[in-house]
Amino acid sequence: MNIQIVPVIMILVYMIVLFSIGYLTNKLTIKSSSDYMLAGRRMGMFMVAASLSANNIGGGSTTGVAAKAFGGWGLSAAWYVLAAAIAMIPLAYFAPRIRKTMAFTIPEVVNRRFGNTAGTFTAVLNVISLFCLTASQIMAAGSVVSALTGIPLNACILLAAFIIIVYTTLGGMLADAIADIVQYLIIFFGLLISIPFIIRGAGGWDAISSALPPAELNITKIGIVTILGLIFNYFCTFLSGPEMVSRFSSAEDAKTAQKASVLSAIMMAMLAFIPTIIGLVALAENPGLDNGKGTTALMYATTAYAPSWITGAVAAAIVAATMSSADSNLLCASTILIKDIYQRFINPKVEDKRIILLTRLSNITICIISASIAMLNISLVTLNLFAFALRSSGPFAAYGLGITVKDATKNAGIVSIIVGSVAVLYWQIAGSPYGILPIVFGSFFGMLSFFIVTWIERKMGKPPAPSAFE
Repeated sequence: MNIQIVPVIMILVYMIVLFSIGYLTNKLTIKSSSDYMLAGRRMGMFMVAASLSANNIGGGSTTGVAAKAFGGWGLSAAWYVLAAAIAMIPLAYFAPRIRKTMAFTIPEVVNRRFGNTAGTFTAVLNVISLFCLTASQIMAAGSVVSALTGIPLNACILLAAFIIIVYTTLGGMLADAIADIVQYLIIFFGLLISIPFIIRGAGGWDAISSALPPAELNITKIGIVTILGLIFNYFCTFLSGPEMVSRFSSAEDAKTAQKASVLSAIMMAMLAFIPTIIGLVALAENPGLDNGKGTTALMYATTAYAPSWITGAVAAAIVAATMSSADSNLLCASTILIKDIYQRFINPKVEDKRIILLTRLSNITICIISASIAMLNISLVTLNLFAFALRSSGPFAAYGLGITVKDATKNAGIVSIIVGSVAVLYWQIAGSPYGILPIVFGSFFGMLSFFIVTWIERKMGKPPAPSAFE
């Protein structure tokens, strides 16, 4: 068994920090379900922004971006993260409205505006997608630990799941948010400090760039259509993403939520080129890596050209990137299950302290099931695409337009969820013709149907749906 001692020690220290955060937040701050699920709605601008950023910068934005830079996107792989940063800017318009709903979840708002059918359907779509997303992040974290220790992958998946269960279940949203600050700093600085070592070890930037085809250094290599598609994709995903909405809902006020959205855009943009450059170094030095796919480009370049303590920092950064997304997905799934399904349909008068207990038990159950899904070794890309398509295209219009379009009618919300869901499934099965992403296609037709139904019903004299705000 080939164990890399320094990286393993650094990851262990990181795990101890996570456990400590979970224990202390549970002991000192959890008094109500609002404290547990939304950090008591007391989170400041930097905490919200760091939490938003850490959630968006998962394994796909670190190891995935390096692999894309290696595998054909070149320097334009940075758009995978830059597009997400740009998509955060228009969210500054929606963030104050999200906070003003005073809701715990997306289905709660959809239910208020468009009724039980729309709210329940949204809850089911959200929970299924969050299962898949949690599974993909657990698998990504487990694969990094396995690569560093030589321990079998499935054992590392179970270890990652256990760690996520402990600190998320103990401390809830506040533990999640504090951990996200730590995770963002580890991701950013862990990757940033590796860059000069890797470039110097590979012979300097001039040597690296001269070994690459000129096209690989073209920032728009993937094309404007793809770039615009990524931006719209992220916007749809973020606005209808439970983990994003929960952060805005946890802000101390509407203005804080708005400022956090802009700050998060800056924090994500700062990271975009770092894994991209590492991926290009791997391509210049070893174009045959992983049979030409470069799936391990980030760790290859770091291990080959940086000291062991840098490798440890990068490994910790990758684990942090995956766990920062997994814990949020887990908590959001449990919150929706308990608030939008259990409390609404099974026990409306459930005591507040019992809500905390049930949410914790749900965390454990969901994480165990997600770990089981992860051990099936399904493609991370497949899991993520399926999950984002499910949660975004249907509820996107009903939620996003539901909090902004006052004249929307009840049927507009229900029809948009159905049309968006059917459209995204059709486009995915069709193989995404013309390079248009399924989420973009489904969200567009969901919005179109929303406006058409609203226009027709308002012409017929039907009243607007009830307000989304308390």
